[in-house]
Amino acid sequence: MLNSMKTSLLLLFTLAVLALTGCSSTPTTVNSGEIHARTFSFVNRKSKPAPNFADNTESVHRMIQNAITNNLAEKGLSRVNAGGDVTIAYLVIKGDNVSTTSISDYFGYRDELGTLQDIAHDRYMAHKDPNHFDAGTLLIDIIDGKSFKLLKRGYATRNLSAGPRATLVRQAVDEILRDVRITP
Repeated sequence: MLNSMKTSLLLLFTLAVLALTGCSSTPTTVNSGEIHARTFSFVNRKSKPAPNFADNTESVHRMIQNAITNNLAEKGLSRVNAGGDVTIAYLVIKGDNVSTTSISDYFGYRDELGTLQDIAHDRYMAHKDPNHFDAGTLLIDIIDGKSFKLLKRGYATRNLSAGPRATLVRQAVDEILRDVRITP
């Protein structure tokens, strides 16, 4: 009887937590207006290099960071190694008809990571084409370097077989950052 009651209470608690989590609101886009900055740096939560047997995502990170750096340089921002006026965090979500994976090396430790991946997964699963497809979503956050307030969030999704990866990355970055206004 006591074990049954403990199990029931644990189940009720778990359901309550899931219900509250489901009610939380994680924005997929944010735009707080003009951003005052001269420099930027990237979030980096990687503490050591990945082992040789792991997926090599460094080439993808280089493409993304080069595209972001070029786009923001056109808006007057200079990249610094750390401690910029704003910090750029980005999340890569890759999915297909079956599963979704996130690469969060440059997104930081944030509670909303799972929710954002779930949103992308739901959108991938809503895809009506019964044939296999590979999709990639890039989400970019611009965060104030002092207050850590989220100033801008945007995302773009691409069919990964629609062209060369570098072109798709550049197009996605340009789409996400096209309406960012920067002043020193």
